Amino acid sequence: MSDYLVKALGFDGQVRAYATQMTETVNEAQRRHYTWPTASAALGRGMIAGAMMGAMLKGEEKITVKVEGDGPLGIILVDADAKGHVRGYVTNPQTHFDLNEQGKLDVRRAVGTNGTLTVVKDVGLRDHFSGQVPLVSGELGEDFTYYFATSEQTPSSVGVGVLVNPDNTILAAGGFIIQLMPGATEETITEIEKRLGETTPVSTMIREGLSPEQILSQLLGEENVKILETMPIEFQCTCSKERFGNAIISLGTEEIQEMIDEDGKADAQCHFCNETYHFSKEELSELKNEAKK
Repeated sequence: MSDYLVKALGFDGQVRAYATQMTETVNEAQRRHYTWPTASAALGRGMIAGAMMGAMLKGEEKITVKVEGDGPLGIILVDADAKGHVRGYVTNPQTHFDLNEQGKLDVRRAVGTNGTLTVVKDVGLRDHFSGQVPLVSGELGEDFTYYFATSEQTPSSVGVGVLVNPDNTILAAGGFIIQLMPGATEETITEIEKRLGETTPVSTMIREGLSPEQILSQLLGEENVKILETMPIEFQCTCSKERFGNAIISLGTEEIQEMIDEDGKADAQCHFCNETYHFSKEELSELKNEAKK
């Protein structure tokens, strides 16, 4: 089944909810970056949260999520948009540890517990919206929950999960965001808290074959969920040879000439998708001519 996301309302509009299945998308990131299991889980969790936050946007709006902890994984950087496109990478993709005390991949150890979670929204205005909070857990689900409560003043519950196969491919990946709208009653809040406390981990639900719709039914109760929209999710990078060419032009004629003299070529690699673009001596000469204009 292809990856997708659902947007929903719950409890007669008192709750806004998102759920997604992203196994193929996270698998694509794992394949491109050759991430080891713990790094796959951390990157996957960041991409799942980023994709759902992107789905909260409209039109051409975009979001960038940066997790910068003090663990060996380094930075997690994720881009997403309102159309279901997401991409991401980690500084050190070959990061892995033994399972933690709960028998799960030790994302907290990889990410670290000291650091920041930064969210930048590009909504088409000159100034971007930016929010930053300290990491509170390093497990990421709790960190995004804290971000919504602190930076956006929206009480939320964020669940993100990734299961990895013995051959490093992704077995299951997905998540949910449940948000209380202004005016949510105490009765509704109590009911949701009770249900969240009794629900199995989201990655387990996906491994058991539950769809995003069924995940929300588990979390909120089938009778309380109204699905508004379904949208496909996919790993998509915005890089291109033309973009890298423009970046080379911006370096100026002297630096381009140095490339020609020293190597006679240039290779540019995209951090987000690991695609490499090759520029021959002739192509560099053309870019140098462009830089003169």
